[in-house]
Order: sequence, then structure tokens, then C-alpha cells
Amino acid sequence: MVRAPMTAPTFASEPPATPFAKSEDVWFWYVRCQIARDAGARFVAGLSETPRPCEPDDIYRAVRSLWLAGALTRRHVQTLFDYGFRETPPDPRCREEAKARRSWEEALDRLATPLKAKGILDEATGQ
Repeated sequence: MVRAPMTAPTFASEPPATPFAKSEDVWFWYVRCQIARDAGARFVAGLSETPRPCEPDDIYRAVRSLWLAGALTRRHVQTLFDYGFRETPPDPRCREEAKARRSWEEALDRLATPLKAKGILDEATGQ
């Protein structure tokens, strides 16, 4: 006997979740959630303005998985956090941020694959 995959129940009153358009958007959302969590915020499902198809911990697990697989280096992760907390990507016009820009783009490109697979990132627009 083949069992059907288990899924979470959905309710008619729940608005549909909106995937992110870009992996950069996912990262900035994750960092803002972590800042709020560190300040004592508790997340309750269904209260956000734009429902998302994930929890902040899903992003952490994706990054951790890539790190453990060797797809992300220390430089990638450090760059993600440095610029994530600044809430701005490295400036491509600034020569001093050229290396950071490459690390930023590589990290987000590698993160896009598992995010698309989980439906967190829009397949059509996600990068």
C-alpha cells in the first residue's frame, strides 16, 4: 500500500502564501526576522501582511545545509550577514566592495536552488 505524502492542512480563511521574487529579498526578510527574534519578538502564523511559504528557520536550514555541503564558504556566509544587517547589498559602483559583491551574488545564487525547490522563491522570477 502506497501512502500519500503528508501535508499541512490549509483553511479556507488562510490567504495563499506569496513566494519571494528574488533570493536577495528572502535574505533581507530572514535577517529582519532574526533581529526581531533577538529583540524578543515571537512569530505567530497568519498575522503577517504578506503570508510567506516559509518560516525564518527554513532559511537558516537552507544556508546551514549549503555550508555543510561545502557550497557556501565562510566568506559567503560572512558577507551575507554583514550586508544583511546593513539591509543593503554590496554597492557594485564601489571598488572596495567588489569582492563582497562577488561573494554576495555567488551565495544568493547557490541559495536560490533549495529555495526554489521548497517553493519559497518564485520559479519564474527567482535568481
